[in-house]
Amino acid sequence: MLGSSLEMEFVNVKSSMALLYDRFIQNADPRTGNWLLMSSPLPQTIIIAAYIFFVTSWGPRLMANRKAFDLKGVLIVYNFGVVALSLYMCYEFWMAGWGTGYTFRCDLVDYSPTGERMVATCWLYYFSKFIEMLDTVFFVLRKRNSQVTFLHVYHHSIMPFTWWFGVRFAGGGLGTFHALLNSIVHVVMYTYYGLTALGPSFQKYLWWKKYLTSIQLIQFVMVTTHIWQYFFLKDCPYQFPVFIYIIGLYGLIFLLLFLNFWYHAYTKGKRLPKSMQNQTWAHHSNGVMNGNANHNEKEE
Repeated sequence: MLGSSLEMEFVNVKSSMALLYDRFIQNADPRTGNWLLMSSPLPQTIIIAAYIFFVTSWGPRLMANRKAFDLKGVLIVYNFGVVALSLYMCYEFWMAGWGTGYTFRCDLVDYSPTGERMVATCWLYYFSKFIEMLDTVFFVLRKRNSQVTFLHVYHHSIMPFTWWFGVRFAGGGLGTFHALLNSIVHVVMYTYYGLTALGPSFQKYLWWKKYLTSIQLIQFVMVTTHIWQYFFLKDCPYQFPVFIYIIGLYGLIFLLLFLNFWYHAYTKGKRLPKSMQNQTWAHHSNGVMNGNANHNEKEE
């Protein structure tokens, strides 16, 4: 009898959860329902869980007694590939709205056929977050485990997870401004990473390394300022206000995390390159910028 009661209770809970999910998904954007990884949040949850398990547990144990991989060629192709993809997304975000009609204030999600270009760009941005998980995989394969920090893993895990909901429900409008900014920042960042992967002969062209974290801080200030203006607008019927709170909180959290990084890495000088300490390019820091440490940099 007890077993039957527990089984019945489990069935009831399962049915209630299914009912809640059905009600929840009814408000989703029908345009994205059949797109890759968009059918439900389960596939991406499995991918993210596997990513976290690999980079924090299985991967380091797998590499413990192995020689680090030499991935120079792979890193060159990967980083400049991400640069090209980020440039394309900048163009698409601009042409889909931010440069062709958006006001940078109360911009609503366009669910009509004219808004399809924007939602498609949002999906591409979402998918790019899975590609960028390779940053951490390369750390592990190159035995740079010290660079697999909380900030890094948190960033690469939370971005695709939250963006699934953004694409599925609100692919456009003011909630996509941070994606445009982030794509611009990634053009700069991955250009730097690609150049460092080319070897020490390019170090003399990388004097602007120290400004990357400043660019990140400016990004999060702009994201937070833009999204929080929503609360001061008299009339802005944005379709899913919950995303405003999520983006605002995300921007604020990362602003604080990067300010903390800036303090320890640059104010205290723990992660400054020796070129700034001893007037030599003999060694570069292992700084974590945007959760993406300088994974291509050859330490000498």
